[in-house]
Amino acid sequence: MAADIKHTAQTFEASAVMRLLPARPRLLALGEPTHGEDTLLDLRNELFRQLVEQEGFRTIAIESDCLRGLVVDDYVTSGRGTLDGVMERGFSHGWGASAANRELVRWMRAHNDRRPVSERVRFAGFDGPVEITGAASPRQALTALHDYLADRVNADLLPCTADTLDRLLGADDRWTDPAAMMNPSASVGQSVQARELRLLADDLAALLDAQAPHLRTPAASRDDLDRARQYGRTAVGLLRYHFWMADTSPGRMARMVGLRDQMMADSLLAVAERGPALVHAHNAHLQRAKSTMRMGGLPVEWWSAGALVSALLGREYAFLATALGTLRHRGVDTPPPDAVEGLLYALPDHRYVVDASRLATALGDTRPAARVSPWYGYAPLDPEHLAGLDGIVFVKDVPRA
Repeated sequence: MAADIKHTAQTFEASAVMRLLPARPRLLALGEPTHGEDTLLDLRNELFRQLVEQEGFRTIAIESDCLRGLVVDDYVTSGRGTLDGVMERGFSHGWGASAANRELVRWMRAHNDRRPVSERVRFAGFDGPVEITGAASPRQALTALHDYLADRVNADLLPCTADTLDRLLGADDRWTDPAAMMNPSASVGQSVQARELRLLADDLAALLDAQAPHLRTPAASRDDLDRARQYGRTAVGLLRYHFWMADTSPGRMARMVGLRDQMMADSLLAVAERGPALVHAHNAHLQRAKSTMRMGGLPVEWWSAGALVSALLGREYAFLATALGTLRHRGVDTPPPDAVEGLLYALPDHRYVVDASRLATALGDTRPAARVSPWYGYAPLDPEHLAGLDGIVFVKDVPRA
């Protein structure tokens, strides 16, 4: 069996990845089993550079705040701002401190310098403005959408004034109270003001769609319209998310994690309109199988962004799951030999891409063991998910940064 498994592995490079796929994807998703390891982000950067230079990819989308990501996109496409400022303001989850993310932004800006618009690479965050401890105020998204429409359509068509939005929104810290994540009574998401804002956000987003012939004229900026659509999706999604933060039913947490991935999926579908893109996030957000986790000691299940997008794009969505051998500085030691990671760990190379379907064939009736992680921040590859993978990127050892 070892020889058969060896034949499923190839050198990690863009050309090998593309040969695994049944069709050229609009979205090529690269998952990771843990966050915060620059070794895995360096690998992502290398793949993206090769995809740009060899395969004509033009966008990278990462698991970061979609609105903050606009700051990064402005910098890499036009040089607006400074690298230090972009790293501070353009990323969520603390990922602006990553050396690998900094190198990605630096390379993209250098690549775009003096290139025509059609050849420039773009950056997108595709996560909603939510953290595990709470969610942002909908102010930025709502007011930006209102401002865009107020400048372009008849005032009589607007469902409200900017002053009305400001009054209903109130102080931003009402929305961002971290206690609301575990205590529904601390959330304002089902207040009278929040319910009215949900209706107004829906009306503003609908007006944006209804005015599409006027807003899509050749003289209009496609980037401005795309951003307005992002503001609309985010405003509607955030208000829906806040509503369920205030819910007290048993399905509250499943609703919230599912809504987050639905927001992600909507952003990814918008990214796909630009042409081929590399997507990077946790495996749990990109896999086709149902995602699971434990929160507050209870199991939570939801359909990931990848599952939602795959259902719509079919073969134009491809997913590579990253698996790793060791993460010793986190207590993750050599994998058991009967786990998928253990079988791949026995191969000689440090990193490679594996044909998942050929691996499943090589395993035959053998059922690999499910690896158990001693550290909560690392999610091993689920052997039951092999059939839903287009490939596996395997990294033998991830050292401390």
